[in-house]
Amino acid sequence: MKIRYAILTVFGLLLLVGAVAATTVRGFVFEDANGNGRRDEGEAGIPGVGVSNGRAIVTTNAQGAYALEIDGDAVIFVIKPRDWSPPRDDRNRWKFHYVHRPNGTPAYKFPGVEPTGPLPDSVDFALGRSPEPERFQVLLLGDPQPRDSREVWYVAHDIVADLVGTDAALAVALGDNTFDQHHLAPELTALLGRIGCPMHYVAGNHDLNYDAPTDEAANESFLRQYGPPYYAFNYGPVHFVVLENIHWRPAEGDKKAHYTSGLDAAQLEFLRNDLATVPKDRLVVLLMHIPLNELEQKAEVLKLIGEHPHTVSISGHTHTIDHLFFGEKDGWPRPEPHHHLIAGTTCGSWWTGAPDELGIPHTTLADGAPNGWFVATFEGPKYTLTFRPARRPAEYQMNVYAPNVVPAAQTAETEIIVNVFAGSARSTVTLTVDDAAPLTLERFTGQDPAYVALKELEKGEPPPPGRKLPRPVSTSHLWRGKLPADLPPGPHVLTVTTTDLFGQTYTARRLLRVE
Repeated sequence: MKIRYAILTVFGLLLLVGAVAATTVRGFVFEDANGNGRRDEGEAGIPGVGVSNGRAIVTTNAQGAYALEIDGDAVIFVIKPRDWSPPRDDRNRWKFHYVHRPNGTPAYKFPGVEPTGPLPDSVDFALGRSPEPERFQVLLLGDPQPRDSREVWYVAHDIVADLVGTDAALAVALGDNTFDQHHLAPELTALLGRIGCPMHYVAGNHDLNYDAPTDEAANESFLRQYGPPYYAFNYGPVHFVVLENIHWRPAEGDKKAHYTSGLDAAQLEFLRNDLATVPKDRLVVLLMHIPLNELEQKAEVLKLIGEHPHTVSISGHTHTIDHLFFGEKDGWPRPEPHHHLIAGTTCGSWWTGAPDELGIPHTTLADGAPNGWFVATFEGPKYTLTFRPARRPAEYQMNVYAPNVVPAAQTAETEIIVNVFAGSARSTVTLTVDDAAPLTLERFTGQDPAYVALKELEKGEPPPPGRKLPRPVSTSHLWRGKLPADLPPGPHVLTVTTTDLFGQTYTARRLLRVE
C-alpha cells in the first residue's frame, strides 16, 4: 500500500507540473509594407527587435522570428525600435501587444479581458518604417480623472481643445485616467485620441479593480481599456519605460483593502532586462503614476537606471507640481542628481472650485498652481520640461501676490510672494520695482496665500458655487522679498523675472499704489 501511494503521489506531482508547464509563444515581427496590420506574402521579418512576456526579453533572429516561454495567462509585447512604428487603433493607441487570457478575466465590478481562446500558432507584430527626428516633443498629461461624462467634457474643453493638431510626437496620460469609473474609459480614450498623436496610458491607483483578490489581478480592467500596464519603447534617441508602480493589497482580516507604491518581481526583472539592452548614450525616461520618492524599491530602481548617464523620471498622482532631485543618500550612484518631475494634473484639484463662464471649475491645485500639462522636448540625450497652464497664455508661469495699496511708512515691511508654478531649487527669481536694480527673492516652503484666500471664500454666505477645494498644502515653489523702504507715493510697477533649470525665462508684472 505504501509503494502504491508513493507511485500515485509522484504521478499527481507530474500532473501538477504538466498543468503549469511553460508554453512557448512563437511569431514574427515583420515590416508591414502595405499597412494592413497582417503579415502578407513577401513581407519580410525585422531582425534585432525585442519581444517580451513582461519578464524576459528575446530578440528576433535574422528572419524576424522569436520564441518566448509563458506560464498561463500572459501579455506579450514588442519593444518598438527607433524609426519603426506599430499600427494605431481608432483611438491613436499603438497596437503592439497580444493578450493571452484563454478563459478571460473573472467577473469583477468592472469587466476585464474577454476569453482569448487557445494561443495562436503565430503571434505576429506589425511595424512600419517611420523615420524619427533627433528633436521631438511629448505631452505629459497628469491625472485626467473624470468622475462622470460631464467631467470628461471638462477634459475636452479645458485641455484637449488646445492640443488638437499638436506637433508633439507622443502624448502620455500619467495615470488616474478616470476616478474609479472604468466604464468612462471608452469615452475618455476616444476623446484623447482626437489630439492626433499616439496616446500612451500609465496605470494609476484609481484605475485598479478594487475587488480583485490579488495585486496581479488588479489591472485587468486597465488591460482591457488601455493596454499593458508596463512596457518599453524607443522613439528617436530616447528610450521610454512605462512602469505600473501601484501595489494593490486586498482586504485581509481587520485590514481594509489599500494600495502602496511598489513594483512586483516580474516588473523588476523586466526593467533589469530591458535596461541591459539600452546603449549608454541614450536618454532613459521612466514614466509612472506615484512619484519615485514613494516607491518601495526606490533605491533599487535608482541603482538600475544609474548605470545610464542620461535619465529623467516623471509622475503624476499628488495633484501638485514639484521637482525632486535624488542623490547619494537615496541610493543614486552618480555625482549629478537624478531629476524627477511631479507633473501636476490636467484635472487640477479633481475638478473642484467655482465654475467659469463655460461652466468649467477653476480647479486650482492645492499648491496654488493652475491645472495644465507639461511639454517635454527631447534632443539627443538632453531634455527640457515646460509647463503649460490650461486655457491661459503659455507665458503665465507665476502668480505675484501683493497688496493693492501700501502705506508709505510700511513699504519696507511689505512682503511680496511669488508662486512660480514649475519652479524648483534650481530656479532664480528676481523682483524689480519700477527701474530700480533687481532684488533676488528668497525661496521658501509654505502655503500659497492666493490659494488660502480662495479657500477662505468658501466660508462666506452663500459659499461660491462648485465643489469645495481641497485644503492648502505646503509647496517649495514659493519665493518672497520685501519692497524698498523709500518708495514715493503713487503707482509702482513690480516686475518679477524667473529663470528655470533649463534656462527658460519668464516675466510677470503686478501694480500697487503707495499712499
